[in-house]
Amino acid sequence: MTLVLKNVSYTFTNDRKQQNKVISQLNMQINQGEFVSLIGKSGTGKSTILKLITGLLKQDEGEILVNGKFVSLGDVGYMPQRDLLLPWRSIIDNIMIAAELQKDLEITRAEAVNWLARVGLAEYENALPNQLSGGMRQRAAFLRALLTNKDLLLLDEPFGALDALTKKEMQAWLLSIWQELNKTILFITHDLEEACFLSDRIILLHPNKKMEEIKVELPRPRFPELLHSIELAGMRYELEKKITNETV
Repeated sequence: MTLVLKNVSYTFTNDRKQQNKVISQLNMQINQGEFVSLIGKSGTGKSTILKLITGLLKQDEGEILVNGKFVSLGDVGYMPQRDLLLPWRSIIDNIMIAAELQKDLEITRAEAVNWLARVGLAEYENALPNQLSGGMRQRAAFLRALLTNKDLLLLDEPFGALDALTKKEMQAWLLSIWQELNKTILFITHDLEEACFLSDRIILLHPNKKMEEIKVELPRPRFPELLHSIELAGMRYELEKKITNETV
């Protein structure tokens, strides 16, 4: 699975008919099995890029291709910033939504129950979302995206609202699932340490609509101890320097 964005531009028009060019002539490629993080100050278009790739928004110019074909709604798995679990549906029914909507998706209830067990939610199959902690809800939301059976997963700051300890647990958990399934992940985060720890590459979006790619030269598999390493701390510091003096 290869994702390619060619000369993609997008302009947002507000209620007052004022226009703001959010993305201009963006070129990007994500290869099969890569874990790539998008970082940058608020307003640089990170979430907009994900919505364009999903087909929720339509670019003004350029092409977005998945495996050489124009992307359309439903081609990728998407997890937005908020978990958006339906409060009246049980956890198992929430993660089975894709199977209900995609008639050709052969995911059985038994398989979904097995996945719940694998992510530590076996006892919550019939629970409602408000009975789960923040980390549990995020695991359920990720499973919902995973069970779309798409090779490309778009994750929009999924751990941003979690406390520090829960976030570290979720990071390790996500890496284990990604390494096992060989999915391609495009991940938005404001946490520079998280970007360094998880990614093969980091794409930094600048306020001037330019982008910069940074290769993460850290060994895999990655374990939580790496978060305390000099190498990761140094990379995080360099990223922070690049961003600190920018203005939107």
